[in-house]
Amino acid sequence: MKTALVSGSFDPVTLGHVDLVERAAKLFDRILVVSFINPEKTYRFSEEQRVVFMADAFSHLPNVEVGHYSGMLYELALEKEVCAIVRGVRSNQDLDYEIEMAEYNKLHTNGCETIFLPATKGLESLSSSAVKRCFDAGEDISQLVTPMVAAALQNEKKEC
Repeated sequence: MKTALVSGSFDPVTLGHVDLVERAAKLFDRILVVSFINPEKTYRFSEEQRVVFMADAFSHLPNVEVGHYSGMLYELALEKEVCAIVRGVRSNQDLDYEIEMAEYNKLHTNGCETIFLPATKGLESLSSSAVKRCFDAGEDISQLVTPMVAAALQNEKKEC
């Protein structure tokens, strides 16, 4: 069984993430979608909330499992015996960074390959950060995120 890993902060999960995972799910038998915890980052949503959003977003894909992890990506790749790390690439800047990370991960996993999937047309500028900026500016984000994420952001706004 060929298993691939898709990682990110997913704070929150966007329709760009959904597109990437749907495409990866067609290429591999099993996809692990994992929200990583970076102690240097401040998150809008808790680990648990992000996993719930991910489970909802990918529930239509039977070969996708979701979770969170606080270690290094290569450690999880070794632990779960993944053959590939799938990364979405939106720009040349993304690609430069991702190539460096791919080399690092390959070195530490004894050869786990990184597969780059370019962003689907229309999703090239979509990121979790962009969603939060748009939402905070009062813009409609319903075409950028799942209904569950849109509702959570709206509820968060009402609580403030």
